[in-house]
Amino acid sequence: MTACIVTFPGSNRERDMVMALTRATGKAPTIVWHRETELPKTDLIVIPGGFAYGDYLRTGAIAAQSPIMRAVAERAQQGVLVLGVCNGFQILTETRLLPGVLMRNAGLKFICREVNLRVERNDTAFTRDYKKNEVFTCPVAHHDGNYFADAETLARIEGEGQVAFRYSGLDTDIDPKWCPNGSINNIAGVYNEAGNVLGLMPHPEDATDKLVGGLGGGPLFAGIAASIGAAA
Repeated sequence: MTACIVTFPGSNRERDMVMALTRATGKAPTIVWHRETELPKTDLIVIPGGFAYGDYLRTGAIAAQSPIMRAVAERAQQGVLVLGVCNGFQILTETRLLPGVLMRNAGLKFICREVNLRVERNDTAFTRDYKKNEVFTCPVAHHDGNYFADAETLARIEGEGQVAFRYSGLDTDIDPKWCPNGSINNIAGVYNEAGNVLGLMPHPEDATDKLVGGLGGGPLFAGIAASIGAAA
């Protein structure tokens, strides 16, 4: 399996992502700078967290105009797996590769703490190593993680199974009290229609080492590696 990580001015979680991917695959990913116009041959494209362009204008809006994002969109249309985490999720919504938008947190404050996530489905490359409705823990660190979609879009993504993860209690309970940022329907992550593009606000890459953040994110990366290996 080969992977590449696309970075922008202000990206700051790419090293964490390198460690998580290397741990899962045994091979370090390639780093691609946003001014590039082409991507290497790769099985997985990752857009990591951070504050691309300082989050000016709207989070992810300037980064979405970078030359490399045209290549990301083309690969996504070809079925290549694309993962956007935190700022990466914001960028993917701004490029319209994912539905909805990410707004300022409901409490208008930066949030950095652990949350619980419920897996909504386990039939995708990203979640095959989880059980459906399994709850795992990983951290969030964002100021603009309040996911919103209009009524028509929300009905579509709910009806077509595009919700990947929800903020929940440890007993799988979905209640607004478990949602750290005000996201509609407690949505923490969504897929595109084809299921090969995933965006989520929490940081699974920071939950792949028992010594520093737990192991809840490990199955996501293991599942990606297994899916790509099975397809090879």
